[in-house]
Amino acid sequence: MGLFGGTFDPVHIGHLRTALELREALSLEQMRLIPAARPPHKDSPQVTAEHRLAMLAAAIGDEPGLVADDRELRRSGPSYTIDTLAELRAEVGAEVPLCLCLGMDSLVNLASWRRWREFTDFAHLVVAARPGWRAPTGGAVAEWLADRWVRRPEQLRAAVAGRALILSLTLLPVSATRLREDLAHGRSVRYLVPDAALAYLRSHGLYGGATAHHLRDTR
Repeated sequence: MGLFGGTFDPVHIGHLRTALELREALSLEQMRLIPAARPPHKDSPQVTAEHRLAMLAAAIGDEPGLVADDRELRRSGPSYTIDTLAELRAEVGAEVPLCLCLGMDSLVNLASWRRWREFTDFAHLVVAARPGWRAPTGGAVAEWLADRWVRRPEQLRAAVAGRALILSLTLLPVSATRLREDLAHGRSVRYLVPDAALAYLRSHGLYGGATAHHLRDTR
C-alpha cells in the first residue's frame, strides 16, 4: 500500500498522474491520496478540507487502485505525517509493506517535519523525482538515509519498512498556486484540473470560480 499526501488545493493532473505512476511502478494494490486537513508546514489552504476531499474523490472517480482517504480530516490538531503512518500501520498489520511517497522538494525539507526520523519505522520512503534529479548528499536527512537507499522497486517488497528509493517519473509542471490565480481571474484551467473536480469547484463557487449556472465550459 502507498500513501501520497498533500493539500490538493485544488487537485490537478500532476497529482493524479504522479499517484498513478507511483502505484504502477511500485506494483501497489492501492495508493491512498490523503488531503491534509491542517497542514503544519504551509499556510492554511484556501478552501476547506471537506471541499478538497470531495474534489479529490470526484477527480479519482473509478480509477482502480486510487483511493481518497479522509483520515486526516477525522483527526483534531495539525495533520502530522507520523500520525498518519502510525494509524495505517496499525490498520494493515505488521506484515504489509507501506510506501510513503514524497516529492524531492519535500525530501529536501524533511528535517523540519515532526518526528521525521521515525518515518522508516513504519514505511519505506519513495521519492518521486524528475529524471536526473538526485537526493541531497549532505545534512541530517542525507545521513539518515545513507544506508537505506535501494535501486529497484522490487527491493522494497522484501521488507515492510525501512528502505528508501528514488523513482524518476513524468512530473507535470502544474502549479496549484497558479491554478488558484487563474480561477480567481476567470481564466480557464480545463485539462489541468480533471473535469469532475472542475465541475465541483465551480458548482460550489470555490476559488472565485463560477457557480453552477456557469458550467458550460467544463463539459
